[in-house]
Amino acid sequence: MNYATIKYCDIANGPGVRVSLFVSGCTHRCKGCFNAVAWDFDYGEPFTQQTIDSILAMLAPHYVAGLTLLGGEPFEPQNQPALVELLRQVRANYPNKSIWAFSGYLFDRDILPGRLGDPAVTAEFLSYLDVLVDGPFIESKKNMMLRFRGSENQRLIDVPASLQKGDIVLWEDWQGKERR
Repeated sequence: MNYATIKYCDIANGPGVRVSLFVSGCTHRCKGCFNAVAWDFDYGEPFTQQTIDSILAMLAPHYVAGLTLLGGEPFEPQNQPALVELLRQVRANYPNKSIWAFSGYLFDRDILPGRLGDPAVTAEFLSYLDVLVDGPFIESKKNMMLRFRGSENQRLIDVPASLQKGDIVLWEDWQGKERR
């Protein structure tokens, strides 16, 4: 897997100060995408253990609330194994920091049924997430007033609650709460 960039002190892609990893590779190719350069799977730098170590160091300060995965597309099958390894290490080192992911795939239609690569890898990926912002960016539904998303079709999903309930539970602002 390659990654396009890593942003330290990002405040736009989830609550609080976050470290945001923008992975390379996306097959959605949404019209009006803010990061079209990251559609190419070969764009950017190789994602290595050194990259993971750097992200872990960026997450260390107490004021960093968590990690956000964006793209490109984190749920592309070829991106999932490297991200699962990252998330294993993040959870081991920072169990109370939140983990968010953005995906153009739909949680209930594409991700849960295991249509994106190895179902066991996808299930492990989901087990580490607190919030998933799902759905493709749709330019005609763009709304700059939305919190943590670009178009009105996108949902902020509370992943642990949704997995427990077996149905989609939308995220409510849980500022100040620790990971469940």
